Amino acid sequence: MLAFSINWSQIGGAALDSLIWVFIGTLMIAGLVGTALPVLPGTIIILLAAVLHYAFIGPPHSIEWTGFIILLLLVVLSYIVDFAGGAVGAKWFGATKWGAVGAIVGAVAGMFFMPFGLIIGPLVGAIIAEIIFAKRNWKPATKSGVGSVVGTAGGIAGKVTIALVMIAWFLFDAFFFKAPF
Repeated sequence: MLAFSINWSQIGGAALDSLIWVFIGTLMIAGLVGTALPVLPGTIIILLAAVLHYAFIGPPHSIEWTGFIILLLLVVLSYIVDFAGGAVGAKWFGATKWGAVGAIVGAVAGMFFMPFGLIIGPLVGAIIAEIIFAKRNWKPATKSGVGSVVGTAGGIAGKVTIALVMIAWFLFDAFFFKAPF
Protein backbone atom coordinates (compact mmCIF):
# COMPACT_ATOMS: atom_id res chain seq x y z
CA MET A 1 0.00 0.00 0.00
CA LEU A 2 1.31 3.45 -0.84
CA ALA A 3 1.63 6.05 1.88
CA PHE A 4 2.94 9.54 2.10
CA SER A 5 4.47 8.78 5.44
CA ILE A 6 6.38 11.54 7.15
CA ASN A 7 8.75 11.03 10.02
CA TRP A 8 6.85 13.22 12.46
CA SER A 9 9.43 12.79 15.19
CA GLN A 10 11.94 14.72 13.05
CA ILE A 11 9.46 17.56 12.47
CA GLY A 12 7.72 17.98 15.80
CA GLY A 13 9.07 15.28 18.05
CA ALA A 14 7.11 13.14 20.45
CA ALA A 15 4.57 15.92 21.04
CA LEU A 16 3.41 15.71 17.43
CA ASP A 17 3.24 11.91 17.61
CA SER A 18 1.05 12.27 20.68
CA LEU A 19 -1.13 14.84 18.92
CA ILE A 20 -1.65 12.45 16.00
CA TRP A 21 -2.70 9.68 18.42
CA VAL A 22 -5.11 12.04 20.18
CA PHE A 23 -6.62 12.97 16.80
CA ILE A 24 -6.96 9.31 15.77
CA GLY A 25 -8.40 8.38 19.17
CA THR A 26 -10.92 11.23 18.95
CA LEU A 27 -12.04 10.01 15.53
CA MET A 28 -12.40 6.45 16.86
CA ILE A 29 -14.52 7.66 19.79
CA ALA A 30 -16.64 9.83 17.47
CA GLY A 31 -17.15 6.77 15.26
CA LEU A 32 -18.23 4.68 18.23
CA VAL A 33 -20.66 7.39 19.35
CA GLY A 34 -21.94 7.63 15.78
CA THR A 35 -22.90 3.97 15.80
CA ALA A 36 -24.82 4.28 19.06
CA LEU A 37 -26.47 7.61 18.19
CA PRO A 38 -27.00 7.35 14.46
CA VAL A 39 -26.09 10.93 13.63
CA LEU A 40 -22.67 10.14 12.21
CA PRO A 41 -21.57 7.31 9.91
CA GLY A 42 -19.75 5.65 12.78
CA THR A 43 -18.01 2.69 11.21
CA ILE A 44 -16.90 4.78 8.24
CA ILE A 45 -15.32 7.29 10.64
CA ILE A 46 -13.45 4.45 12.35
CA LEU A 47 -12.19 3.25 8.96
CA LEU A 48 -11.19 6.84 8.10
CA ALA A 49 -9.24 7.05 11.36
CA ALA A 50 -7.33 3.90 10.40
CA VAL A 51 -6.56 5.32 6.94
CA LEU A 52 -5.36 8.61 8.44
CA HIS A 53 -3.24 6.72 10.95
CA TYR A 54 -1.61 4.87 8.07
CA ALA A 55 -1.08 8.14 6.19
CA PHE A 56 0.44 9.96 9.17
CA ILE A 57 2.42 7.21 10.87
CA GLY A 58 3.44 5.08 7.91
CA PRO A 59 3.68 1.41 7.01
CA PRO A 60 6.21 0.10 9.48
CA HIS A 61 4.27 1.32 12.52
CA SER A 62 0.69 1.27 11.32
CA ILE A 63 -2.03 -1.12 10.26
CA GLU A 64 -1.34 -3.71 7.56
CA TRP A 65 -3.26 -3.90 4.27
CA THR A 66 -5.03 -7.05 5.46
CA GLY A 67 -6.29 -4.99 8.39
CA PHE A 68 -7.84 -2.51 5.98
CA ILE A 69 -9.65 -5.32 4.19
CA ILE A 70 -10.98 -6.66 7.49
CA LEU A 71 -12.10 -3.17 8.58
CA LEU A 72 -13.80 -2.59 5.22
CA LEU A 73 -15.66 -5.91 5.49
CA LEU A 74 -16.76 -4.96 9.00
CA VAL A 75 -18.08 -1.62 7.70
CA VAL A 76 -20.15 -3.46 5.08
CA LEU A 77 -21.38 -5.92 7.71
CA SER A 78 -22.39 -3.05 10.01
CA TYR A 79 -24.60 -1.54 7.31
CA ILE A 80 -26.18 -4.90 6.53
CA VAL A 81 -26.93 -5.39 10.24
CA ASP A 82 -28.30 -1.85 10.47
CA PHE A 83 -30.68 -2.09 7.52
CA ALA A 84 -31.76 -5.67 8.15
CA GLY A 85 -32.38 -5.19 11.88
CA GLY A 86 -35.84 -3.67 11.53
CA ALA A 87 -36.96 -6.22 8.99
CA VAL A 88 -35.75 -9.16 11.08
CA GLY A 89 -37.44 -7.76 14.18
CA ALA A 90 -40.69 -7.25 12.29
CA LYS A 91 -40.60 -10.83 10.99
CA TRP A 92 -39.83 -12.10 14.50
CA PHE A 93 -42.99 -10.39 15.75
CA GLY A 94 -45.11 -11.95 13.02
CA ALA A 95 -44.94 -9.46 10.18
CA THR A 96 -45.65 -10.49 6.61
CA LYS A 97 -43.09 -9.93 3.90
CA TRP A 98 -44.81 -6.57 3.31
CA GLY A 99 -44.17 -5.53 6.89
CA ALA A 100 -40.50 -6.47 6.59
CA VAL A 101 -40.16 -4.53 3.34
CA GLY A 102 -42.00 -1.60 4.91
CA ALA A 103 -39.57 -1.64 7.84
CA ILE A 104 -36.60 -1.47 5.44
CA VAL A 105 -38.17 1.34 3.41
CA GLY A 106 -39.01 3.15 6.65
CA ALA A 107 -35.43 2.78 7.88
CA VAL A 108 -34.06 4.26 4.65
CA ALA A 109 -36.58 7.12 4.74
CA GLY A 110 -35.89 7.65 8.44
CA MET A 111 -32.21 8.29 7.72
CA PHE A 112 -33.25 11.71 6.43
CA PHE A 113 -34.82 12.59 9.79
CA MET A 114 -31.97 11.77 12.17
CA PRO A 115 -31.81 10.66 14.91
CA PHE A 116 -35.46 9.85 15.68
CA GLY A 117 -36.24 8.88 12.10
CA LEU A 118 -34.26 5.67 12.44
CA ILE A 119 -36.62 4.50 15.17
CA ILE A 120 -39.88 6.00 13.89
CA GLY A 121 -39.21 5.18 10.21
CA PRO A 122 -39.21 1.37 10.53
CA LEU A 123 -42.19 1.51 12.91
CA VAL A 124 -44.32 3.60 10.56
CA GLY A 125 -43.07 1.76 7.46
CA ALA A 126 -43.98 -1.65 8.85
CA ILE A 127 -47.41 -0.52 10.07
CA ILE A 128 -48.33 1.20 6.79
CA ALA A 129 -47.15 -1.72 4.66
CA GLU A 130 -49.04 -4.22 6.83
CA ILE A 131 -52.27 -2.21 6.60
CA ILE A 132 -52.12 -1.26 2.92
CA PHE A 133 -50.47 -4.24 1.23
CA ALA A 134 -51.04 -7.15 3.61
CA LYS A 135 -54.59 -5.97 4.46
CA ARG A 136 -54.04 -6.50 8.19
CA ASN A 137 -55.86 -4.82 11.06
CA TRP A 138 -54.28 -2.25 13.38
CA LYS A 139 -53.37 -4.69 16.15
CA PRO A 140 -51.23 -7.14 14.13
CA ALA A 141 -49.84 -4.25 12.07
CA THR A 142 -48.79 -2.42 15.23
CA LYS A 143 -47.23 -5.60 16.60
CA SER A 144 -45.16 -5.83 13.41
CA GLY A 145 -44.18 -2.18 13.80
CA VAL A 146 -43.07 -2.72 17.39
CA GLY A 147 -41.04 -5.70 16.19
CA SER A 148 -39.31 -3.45 13.68
CA VAL A 149 -38.36 -1.04 16.49
CA VAL A 150 -37.01 -3.93 18.57
CA GLY A 151 -35.09 -5.14 15.52
CA THR A 152 -33.74 -1.65 14.84
CA ALA A 153 -32.53 -1.42 18.45
CA GLY A 154 -30.88 -4.81 17.99
CA GLY A 155 -29.30 -3.55 14.77
CA ILE A 156 -27.86 -0.54 16.61
CA ALA A 157 -26.49 -2.85 19.30
CA GLY A 158 -24.96 -4.98 16.54
CA LYS A 159 -23.37 -1.91 14.94
CA VAL A 160 -21.90 -0.82 18.28
CA THR A 161 -20.46 -4.30 18.74
CA ILE A 162 -18.98 -4.24 15.24
CA ALA A 163 -17.51 -0.77 15.92
CA LEU A 164 -15.87 -2.06 19.09
CA VAL A 165 -14.44 -5.01 17.15
CA MET A 166 -13.12 -2.59 14.52
CA ILE A 167 -11.37 -0.45 17.14
CA ALA A 168 -9.93 -3.53 18.84
CA TRP A 169 -8.75 -4.92 15.51
CA PHE A 170 -7.13 -1.60 14.59
CA LEU A 171 -5.26 -1.43 17.90
CA PHE A 172 -4.22 -5.08 17.70
CA ASP A 173 -3.07 -4.71 14.10
CA ALA A 174 -1.26 -1.41 14.68
CA PHE A 175 0.61 -2.57 17.77
CA PHE A 176 0.99 -6.36 17.70
CA PHE A 177 0.14 -8.02 14.40
CA LYS A 178 2.47 -7.99 11.43
CA ALA A 179 1.33 -10.11 8.50
CA PRO A 180 3.92 -12.53 7.12
CA PHE A 181 2.99 -11.61 3.55
